Amino acid sequence: MSQSLPTPRDTEAKLQHILLHSARIFAEDGFEGTSIRDISRATGISLSGLYYYFDSKQRLLYLIQNNTFSFIVTRLQERLEDCDTPVARLRCLVQNHIEYFLTHPNEMKVLSHEETALDEPFRQGIAAIKRKYLALARKIFDGVVAESPNQGLNARVAVLSLFGMMNWVYQWHRPASDPGAEELADTIVSIFLYGVAAAPRQGKNLSEHVPAAVHYD
Repeated sequence: MSQSLPTPRDTEAKLQHILLHSARIFAEDGFEGTSIRDISRATGISLSGLYYYFDSKQRLLYLIQNNTFSFIVTRLQERLEDCDTPVARLRCLVQNHIEYFLTHPNEMKVLSHEETALDEPFRQGIAAIKRKYLALARKIFDGVVAESPNQGLNARVAVLSLFGMMNWVYQWHRPASDPGAEELADTIVSIFLYGVAAAPRQGKNLSEHVPAAVHYD
């Protein structure tokens, strides 16, 4: 399949071209199942041309993950400047995350499926930016809790649960029938803050209040 290549002097555009198509190949065939020659064929760039940008498949995987997290964090920080309430900031976090991964499903698969494929020192580099992202999310969450304190809430579990909700969207989202990022963000924030069902009446067993099974098909 022929590719539309950036101009030779546009090194940043060419790098983004490489990362885009490499993410697709990794998502389809897996990191271990992909060779540099596969990347060369997918990108339309010679082996020597690829090695100008990375010296190993490990570094290429690192660049994909680092590029993804860096973009998400930078874009979120920009968006937060226009959010003036804690709940608005929370919604901004969710929509920013969802928007990126609905439009970059291959990168999402690579982050999820190849999380442990990186060796050191690349693994520590990605861990550092993930901690930065998590710390930003925790700060946003703490702002929400400050307006409505819940002394019994485990903040770490709550924030990681929110990421669990967001990260799983790519597995079930169907663009033709499911809501877009904006409506999904509203729904996820609503569920996260308020739940999906009214509290059971006094004396009613919780297992009787919640449906026995949920079907996704």
